[in-house]
Amino acid sequence: MSKTKANPNTNALSQNPHEIQIKKEKKLEVAIGRQVNAYRRKLGLTISELAEASELSLGMMSKIENGMTSPSLTTLQQLSNALGVPISDFFNRFEQDHEAVFVSAGEGIEIERRGSRAGHQYQLLGHSTRMGNNVMVEPYLITLNEKTDLFPDFQHTGVEFLYMLEGEMTYHHDGKDYVMRSGDSLFFDAEGTHGPKQLIKLPIKFLSTISYAMNENLN
Repeated sequence: MSKTKANPNTNALSQNPHEIQIKKEKKLEVAIGRQVNAYRRKLGLTISELAEASELSLGMMSKIENGMTSPSLTTLQQLSNALGVPISDFFNRFEQDHEAVFVSAGEGIEIERRGSRAGHQYQLLGHSTRMGNNVMVEPYLITLNEKTDLFPDFQHTGVEFLYMLEGEMTYHHDGKDYVMRSGDSLFFDAEGTHGPKQLIKLPIKFLSTISYAMNENLN
């Protein structure tokens, strides 16, 4: 039986969850201009140097950075090549609606996921949500009871995070076993075989959050 502890070195975390990274702009032209300006300064380029590298006039370059014109897709492609960033990055400062899904207690949608065994109750806590450019996230509340078939050989694309709410079980992942109790968590590559191996204390309830790229399908 093996147990891996999380790395206590918090300096490795690159994000401050309390910091707003990018100021959002309501006007698209201003948002693009400020983003172009930020990338140019990051590379240490003058506005003239960026204009030359992107084959644009200095006047056009100045209008873009000041949000005074709406650049064409061709122009954005030229800036993208000159700055070495994807075109989509120019829209990061544009204000967009940020989705939230609220589910009242006990109202998660009961579904049967592919590969589910008898007695595995899945409640989807909100629909599959797109996060960022191409990442899908599926949050589940999973309940295991006396009738549950043990099946430690689930496999699918992406990564999965488990958080134990109630009960006790042995959970298998890629050749290792983890005894999980209330408050324990497990984060793993979901392409490795995984699943409940031993039900120690019933009932068992845990949260499972699965994340995967949009161009990949869960098996």
